[in-house]
Amino acid sequence: MNKKKDTSEEKDVKNKNLKQEETQEISVEEQLKNEVSQEKEKFLRLFAEFENYKKRTSRERIELFKTANEELMTVLLPILDDFDRGLAEIKKAKDKELLKGMELINNKLKNSLTQKGLNAIKVEQGEAFDVELHEAITQIPAPSDDLKGKIIDVIEQGYKLGDKVIRYPKVVVGQ
Repeated sequence: MNKKKDTSEEKDVKNKNLKQEETQEISVEEQLKNEVSQEKEKFLRLFAEFENYKKRTSRERIELFKTANEELMTVLLPILDDFDRGLAEIKKAKDKELLKGMELINNKLKNSLTQKGLNAIKVEQGEAFDVELHEAITQIPAPSDDLKGKIIDVIEQGYKLGDKVIRYPKVVVGQ
C-alpha cells in the first residue's frame, strides 16, 4: 500500500510539474507575443515619424524653391520702378518709336518676372486702406468726405512672390 501511495503521489507530482511546464510555456508564449507587439508598435511609431520627416522636408523644399528668387526679385524691384518712371517721361516727350521700343522691353521684362512668380499688388485710388496690405507713407486732408481713411495716391507699387508679399505698396491716405 505504501507503494501505491508513493506512485499516486508521484503521479500527482508529475501532474503538477506538467501543469507548471504548461503554464511556463504559456507565459513564455505570452511574453513573446508581448515582445512582438511592442516591436510592432516601435516600428509603427518609427515609420510614422519617418513619414512626417519626409513630408516636412518636401514642404520645406517646395517653399525654398518658391522663394529662391526672392533676393533677386527684391533687387529688381527698384529697376522696375525706374522703368515705369522712364516710360512716363517718354510719354510726355511724345516720341512714338522710342515709346514703343521701351514698352516692348518693359512688357518682356514684366512677363518674364511674372512667369517666375512675381505679381504686382493691385491698389487703386479710393480703395479702403488696410494696414495688413498697405504701407502708409503720409496722411493728407481728404479732398472729399468719402475719401477719408481711403487711399488717395499710390507712391510705390507693391509686389508678391507667390503668396508672400516682398514689398508692400506705399500709399498716401486721406485724413
